[in-house]
Amino acid sequence: MSLRVSLQALTDYDPSRVQDALLQLLEPLGGINHFVKPGQKVLIKPNLLSGQPPEKAVTTHPEIVRQTILLAQQAGGIVSVGDSPGLGRPETVARKCGILAVVEETGANFASFDVSVPIKLEHGTFHHLEAASEALEADVIINLPKLKTHQMMGYTGAVKNMFGLIVGMRKARLHLQAGTDKAFFALMLLELAERFPPDLSIMDAVIGMQGDGPGNGEPVAIGALLASPNPLALDTVAIKLVGLNADTVWTSKVARETGRPGSQLSDINLRGSVLEDLRPAVFRPATSADVNFGLPKPLKRVFRNTLTARPVILHNCQRCGHCVTHCPPQAMTLGSNGVKIDYQQCIRCFCCQELCPHNAIITRQGLLLRLAEAIKQLKGTKKKSYGRF
Repeated sequence: MSLRVSLQALTDYDPSRVQDALLQLLEPLGGINHFVKPGQKVLIKPNLLSGQPPEKAVTTHPEIVRQTILLAQQAGGIVSVGDSPGLGRPETVARKCGILAVVEETGANFASFDVSVPIKLEHGTFHHLEAASEALEADVIINLPKLKTHQMMGYTGAVKNMFGLIVGMRKARLHLQAGTDKAFFALMLLELAERFPPDLSIMDAVIGMQGDGPGNGEPVAIGALLASPNPLALDTVAIKLVGLNADTVWTSKVARETGRPGSQLSDINLRGSVLEDLRPAVFRPATSADVNFGLPKPLKRVFRNTLTARPVILHNCQRCGHCVTHCPPQAMTLGSNGVKIDYQQCIRCFCCQELCPHNAIITRQGLLLRLAEAIKQLKGTKKKSYGRF
């Protein structure tokens, strides 16, 4: 099987350049008319993690959303734009990050994802989920992820972006169901993307996020757009583009272990710009969150604090309580002395770090994890040294 992924260079968000780049990006895939037919209901699904300005690179840039809306409308689609953010009401978040203004200017509809509908998965691990009704009603789903690192999953892209179809605190239930098992959570993300396969995914990698994403990392210039009808194939190429180790990206790791199409570069037919020409000089991964020694679960529980990273509250905590409210296992409390974390209850999902609006939560590695990282860096230094001779 050969799955198509298209790449296109784009260095900034100038409207005319974004428009031209999108046209060139989609041309090898058949253009927008291949995906959208007149009269179809089109749901555009950006990344609306939280209400941050576009320059923070937390959300899909509004100009990418605007030009995608216009293309879908020109093809005759009836367009809605929606997502369920991790923190805040959808309309408030969309307004703060500039996307609601774009929706209003283009005459598209804003899908607030108010109604959640039970869905049954005939095959797979998760038999019952609840998703936004707009996803079930859409004839076409266009997925607009942002290329970012992710503290829990290693990376968030096209597959992970579909998690936004799960409304509000129902996300917390799924985190709690998965617990500390990242592979189990990654499998849920893959199955959700297969239950609601986007017809087209267009990734905003013009300015991405490196470091401790997806909400508090650093913006980094990448200068690219990526597109594919297959979200997993798109993620495989994006991971290669920024030089991440695929074994540290849980959706990629689980997809390869389960033999899913699109999980290997050999499955993929690259079109458009040359991948190597777009690769950024530097891209810093998220802090490693655990050591994958394959230890038995009882031992992992005993040595959890040394084998894994954990969230730590900084002195600049504003005591807003968002982390406490959104903690899936309710392992956090807010008192007169600030926020406290019960590390025995903590499942290391890092939702608190992801959603903290004040960048007041960091991840701190356990002793054994720090030692493993030091050994890895030492090995890398030796390989570079040997390469000089």
